Amino acid sequence: MRQPATQRITVLGATGSIGQSTLDVVARHPDRFEVFALTAHRQDDKLLEQVLRFSPQYAVIGDVEAAQRLRVALAEAGSRTEVLCGPEALEQVAAASDVDMVMAAIVGAAGLRPSLAAARAGKKVLLANKEALVLSGQIFMDAVAASGAVLLPIDSEHNAVFQALPAGYARAPGRAGVRRVLLTASGGPFRAAPIAELAAVTPEQACAHPNWVMGRKISVDSATMMNKGLEVIEAHWLFGVPAEMIEVVVHRQSVIHSMVEYVDGSVLAQLGNPDMRTPIAHAMAWPERIEAGVRSLDLFEIARLDFERPDFQRFPCLGLAFAALRAGGAAPAVLNAANEEAVAAFLDRRIAYLDIARVIEPCLERSAGVAVDSLDAVLAVDAQARDWASAQIQTLSR
Repeated sequence: MRQPATQRITVLGATGSIGQSTLDVVARHPDRFEVFALTAHRQDDKLLEQVLRFSPQYAVIGDVEAAQRLRVALAEAGSRTEVLCGPEALEQVAAASDVDMVMAAIVGAAGLRPSLAAARAGKKVLLANKEALVLSGQIFMDAVAASGAVLLPIDSEHNAVFQALPAGYARAPGRAGVRRVLLTASGGPFRAAPIAELAAVTPEQACAHPNWVMGRKISVDSATMMNKGLEVIEAHWLFGVPAEMIEVVVHRQSVIHSMVEYVDGSVLAQLGNPDMRTPIAHAMAWPERIEAGVRSLDLFEIARLDFERPDFQRFPCLGLAFAALRAGGAAPAVLNAANEEAVAAFLDRRIAYLDIARVIEPCLERSAGVAVDSLDAVLAVDAQARDWASAQIQTLSR
């Protein structure tokens, strides 16, 4: 029987880097956290290891054949974990009455429905899936407000901003005296590469991030700085700040995770080693602090902190993201969908690295004036944008 203080957690995307870091924090505090459900897309071997270690009530996997393999393996191991399959099951374990908090770490648009289900159910939502706000910002924030859910950002940048804002901040920067939100970015592997060399960039080079260990899709997004662009849109919804109050600062050491400037001239920054267990542990235990297994920051070892303005010629995807935020309506959803298709095509070597922005821009132009006022409308726009992007990819790959 669990102790009254124990919180049950569903980890959406358990086999990814965020999911694995979350389970590392859980393992350090078995008296505080208990795993209710673990989910994965198709990595049944890795999910099997996690289930055997944490004994959740449910394991959810997207692939039917992988689900059957997992059932057989768990039965042979004598596990009582029930295996579910499909997108409806993701929503089920995100909104279940026994769940206290949900780590929303499924990458891409696939994470939207279960993340929204958790918000509608009034859970403590640890949001690592930035697409939930990029695609459906108003819908998602309305769900949080209506249900009384607690929304805590996991991206290191947004978590840093959250920590630098005053207690009880209610998405009202004017009343809080906020002048600017400064999102830091490492600049990725091509921060200083000659622009002429970017045309020949390979998927392997784009995935070799200098500071963070991440999945392939998010690594490419970091290289193009689309990841930072999506974070700009996410910051708008999380903190109620318009585009003109958000600035991106290239900071290659990834030690300052973001900053908030106030009208009195104060700038508050959150610093730490680049380890996702810090924001994860912060959100899981909030408003308390717990040990996360993260090495102490040695300022003498770092010795210096560098800052640069982002080069929009080098990073056109960042400029497209700002344009999408200012345009509003369907533009952010179109931006995200077109980017997902373009990055997948690049990783499959069907288009070149510089073609990623060339796929997105015309799709964004076609989104002008399109409104999204419901989840169905968002998903329809997402599908339409993928068709536009696919056509553009076909043209560029000839």
